Formats: sequence, C-alpha cells, structure tokens
Amino acid sequence: MLTGLNIAVIGGDARQLEVIRKLTELGAKIWMAGFDQLDHGFAGAAKAKMNEIDFSVIHAIILPVPGTTINGTIDTVFSNEEIIISEEWLSKTPKNAVIYSGISNAFLDQILKSANRKHVQLLERDDVAIYNSIPTVEGTIMMVIQNTDFTIHGSNVSVLGLGRVGMSVARTFAALGAKVKVGARKSSHLARIEEMGLTSFHLDHIVKEASGSDICINTIPHMILTPAVLSELPSHALVIDLASKPGGTDFKFAEKRGIKAMLAPGLPGIVAPKTAGQILANVLTQLLGEQLLEGKESSS
Repeated sequence: MLTGLNIAVIGGDARQLEVIRKLTELGAKIWMAGFDQLDHGFAGAAKAKMNEIDFSVIHAIILPVPGTTINGTIDTVFSNEEIIISEEWLSKTPKNAVIYSGISNAFLDQILKSANRKHVQLLERDDVAIYNSIPTVEGTIMMVIQNTDFTIHGSNVSVLGLGRVGMSVARTFAALGAKVKVGARKSSHLARIEEMGLTSFHLDHIVKEASGSDICINTIPHMILTPAVLSELPSHALVIDLASKPGGTDFKFAEKRGIKAMLAPGLPGIVAPKTAGQILANVLTQLLGEQLLEGKESSS
C-alpha cells in the first residue's frame, strides 16, 4: 500500500491514466496537473493547476515519459494549458522527494541538479525497457505492413543494434519469416546474434551489409543511417527508426533519394497506451513503495 504518499502527476498521455489508476487504488493521494480536459476522475485524485499544488508536501513528481522539451515544456494531451517545469517548483518539494520520468534531457538534468533532487529514468531500467519492447515490436510490424506492398515473410530485414528493443525486433521478424541480419559492435552482441540463428555483421561494414535491405530498422540513437548507407539501399526500401529523437537517420537525404524513412519513438504509448501505462504503473508501485519504506526508516 502507498497510503501516506502525496504524488503530483504533471502532464502526459493515456499512459499516465493507468499510472494514476494504479496508485490511487493503492492509497496514494494524487494531484493531477494538465488534465483539465479529462472527462472522468479517479477517487483519491484531484485535478489542479500548478500554483494550486502544495509542493512542500509532495513526496514524488511523475512527469510524462519524454520528461520535458529542451525548453522545459511538459506535454499535456488532456489540456491546452502550457506547463513549464522549473527549478523553483522542484525546490519547493521536500529534500527527499523523487522525480520520475521515462527519459531526460540537458534541461531536465540541469534543473534537477540545481534543485538537488533525485531523478529516476524509468526507461533506463531493464525491466521497463524489455516489457516496452513488446508493444514496440507490434507497432513496428504495423508500420511495416502499412507502408510496404510486399510481405514481411521472405523480405530482407536489417536490424541495427542488439539492445533490449533490437533483440525483440530481430527475433520477431525472423519468426515471421524474414531474412534477418543484425548489425552490432560488441563481440558479445555479435555472438548472441549468431546464437539466435540470425546473420550478424559489424557496424563498420554497414554500407555493404545493409545494401540489399527491403526493410531497415534502427534502434541506435546516433547517426548510423548516413547518406553513404542510404545510397546503397534499394529505392523501395522502408526505414523505421525506433531510436529516441532525433533518431539515427539522415531523413533529408532519404527523402531526396525517394526512400520512405519514418521516425517512430515512443511506439508503446501510441499503439498500446493501456499496456504501456500498466508497465510503468507496476514499476512505479515498486519504487514508490521502497521510497515510502525508506522515509519511514529515516524518520524512526
């Protein structure tokens, strides 16, 4: 149970609704900022403007999965209100308050450092990332089907990166009958690719190895699909870039070449917000429970 915890949920999309539902069921008291257009409410949760929240009693702040923009603006799907998080807001919280988001950026890192508040990036956790890879793969399959005139079965697919998402993508497309190559740099990743029964290649050889790809799926958040690589792809090729913004593809060059290239970060929140929200809610429940326990121990 989370009885005794005061939590501010600021902005976000449908995933946050699952988080709010779970936390209120467990007894936490929630203030919801950026939800004024939401039709329904939750027992134990109250809609509020930022200046109506008493941050001095807030034990945790839950931000949207993307965190903030580089200017500090928070995404508010259920409101037209512009919310900008600042060091001032964070500094009003108790010193042991924890701020949760999916990812971070330079702006958020800086104000958290200045306010000296603990920050947890949920998508950096293996459990969240692995669970999230499931709706990510389903969304990727949907995008491929919608944007090609050939079957996945029998097609040549290049997957770039064998992280938590890349592994799930490669395994699933192979199971659908695609001829899958996976590019990586670490020798351990190259060994794992071979163990999975797939074809491996070192990313130093990407220009040659990706040249015949019908579908290229990137998971690496650095420029990897350069003009040199894109020049070798067939004109019918489809590029799906799953890396966080700005992705790892030269999209202007791809357009110039007539190759359809799509940046698709955050697919779980688009294709399966309920499931993605439940994943976040389950992990937050664990973390907030630990935070509540630590607070009780420190006060005893």
